[in-house]
Amino acid sequence: MQRFKGTKGTILLIILACLVVGYYFYLSNNSGKKEEEPAAAEVMTMTQKALSRNLQSNYPPSPREVVKYFSEITQCFYNEEHTDEELKDLALKMREIYDDELVANQTEEEYLDLLKKDIDEYRLNGRSISGYSPSSSMDVEFFTENGYDWARLYCIYDIKQSSLIYKTTLCFILRKDGDGHYKIYGWEKQDSE
Repeated sequence: MQRFKGTKGTILLIILACLVVGYYFYLSNNSGKKEEEPAAAEVMTMTQKALSRNLQSNYPPSPREVVKYFSEITQCFYNEEHTDEELKDLALKMREIYDDELVANQTEEEYLDLLKKDIDEYRLNGRSISGYSPSSSMDVEFFTENGYDWARLYCIYDIKQSSLIYKTTLCFILRKDGDGHYKIYGWEKQDSE
């Protein structure tokens, strides 16, 4: 009988040891996940994403992608709160995708002043840009004129005001520069609903 009690005790001791070791691994794995959660919660804002793009090494590869980046920055302007420094940095990013002739039309200070007024007007009227949809790659019109390569495409913007959504279409003209990058030469409003 003594021997039976000893074997039974040994088995119970092994089972308890396995349970303790298993519980230790369970706790150590869960505590690691809890430490990682705050890092995952630190999601970049749209403004931070737009500002983090290095246009020297990562310029948008097509006219459509240039218009998408323009639209992302535009959403940042009108949909998010910014410090003066962030707003200036966004404006400078925007000017990097503009054609040199478009940039030459205004000084940096004039551009910032007009931009601030436009943003203030949007906010005063309770507007925001809820979405955008550029032409598909197949719908981009490429042409050559005056020795330059050009592209024309459209982008539809959903502008929210109160509970209504208005659609506005802009026609973008882009010109290829000496580095082979398409830059925004200008745009024109097509319609408004």
